[in-house]
Amino acid sequence: MIADVLADATERMNKAVEVTKDDFSNVRTGRANPALFQKIMVPYYGTPTPLAQLASLQNPEARTLIVTPYDKGALRDIEQSIRDVPNLGANPTNDGNIIRITLPDLTEERRKEYVKIVRTKAEDGKVAIRNIRRKAKDDLDAQKSEVGDDEVSRGEKELESITKKAVDAIDDALKRKEAELLEV
Repeated sequence: MIADVLADATERMNKAVEVTKDDFSNVRTGRANPALFQKIMVPYYGTPTPLAQLASLQNPEARTLIVTPYDKGALRDIEQSIRDVPNLGANPTNDGNIIRITLPDLTEERRKEYVKIVRTKAEDGKVAIRNIRRKAKDDLDAQKSEVGDDEVSRGEKELESITKKAVDAIDDALKRKEAELLEV
C-alpha cells in the first residue's frame, strides 16, 4: 500500500517535471525554434486547432521560420494567430503560399523578461510537485492504523527524497534555460 502511494507520487512528479520542461521549450531563445509555434491555437472551421496539425514548420535560418499550411484557406487565420501571440515579437509575412516569420534579435531587457517568465514557470512546477507530495503524505497518514507508524515514517522519508529529486530536476532545467536565454 505504501509502495503504491510512492509509485503514484513518483509518476505524477515525473509528469510535472516533464510539463515544466515542455513549458520551458515554449520560451524563445535567440533562435527560431519550431517548438515555439506548435502549441499556437488557430481557429480552423470554428475549432481551435494546434498549428502543428495545420502546417509544417521549417527552420531554414537561425532567426527565420517558414510555416507551410496544408490547407491554403487557413493561411490568413494562421498568420493572425501568430501575430496575436504575446511575448513573441514575431512579425509574420504571408506570400499567398507560405508564412515567413523572422524573429527580432533579443535585447538584454527582453532576455531578462524571458528569464522572469521561465522562473515563474519553474515555480509553478515546484508548486505542483509540493501539491503531489501533500496528497501522498495525506494518503500515507491515512494508512497509519493499518501498517504502523514505523512503515509510514519510512514512506515519508522516501517521499521526501522523491520530492527532492523532482525539485532538483526542475532547478537543473531552469539553470540550463537561463544560461541559454542569457547567452548572446
